[in-house]
Amino acid sequence: MTDSLKTRVGRVIAGGVHALLDRIEDQAPEATMEQSIREADAVIDDVRHELGTVSANRHLSQRQHANLNQLHASLSSQIDEAMTAGREDLARAAVARQLDIEAQLPVLETTLAEHARQENELTGFVAALLAKKREMQDALAEFRRSRAAAAATVTAPAGVGGAAGAAHRIGKVTDAFDRVYERQTGLAGTARQNSLQQAAQLKELDDLVRDNKIAERMAQLKATKS
Repeated sequence: MTDSLKTRVGRVIAGGVHALLDRIEDQAPEATMEQSIREADAVIDDVRHELGTVSANRHLSQRQHANLNQLHASLSSQIDEAMTAGREDLARAAVARQLDIEAQLPVLETTLAEHARQENELTGFVAALLAKKREMQDALAEFRRSRAAAAATVTAPAGVGGAAGAAHRIGKVTDAFDRVYERQTGLAGTARQNSLQQAAQLKELDDLVRDNKIAERMAQLKATKS
């Protein structure tokens, strides 16, 4: 994977939603968010293209590795036949070819390992980019909803008194709080309680997975000692 593509991937992944929202006062917000999503799509396409190339190269290397192993085995049987027939010259030629194959196999195995590493890395990048794209799409949807709510608030009749007026003023305060919260955290104000609850649940799940891994490792250590 080229350094320039890695840089683009890192820029998309590292870009925070709140940083994008901080700039909306000076730019067209929806256009800015939509452009960011298009950029993420472009990087995803490029990474997928490179993933396809690496996967194809790995398959070719695997095929060559298998063919060389098969040829090495065939030469072994031919060497036995040549020795039985008293043809040491033929056996010597086959042995020389086997030595050439044995010199090539480690290089091919190193290449295969590198292709597998790149394939895993690129697969992880695609997954991370898709997750980031979903995050940006959610942020855009929340932004549009907040703008629609703000527009509805503006169209409320001026000078409304009583309970309706109080509800109107509370709505304006809540909207202002939500906008500040969203700008500073990247989380939609209307969904913050759900986000906090989800974060707590995910933390609990992480702790459970970690405890299970520790228990498995301890069991393995005890088994090796017994």
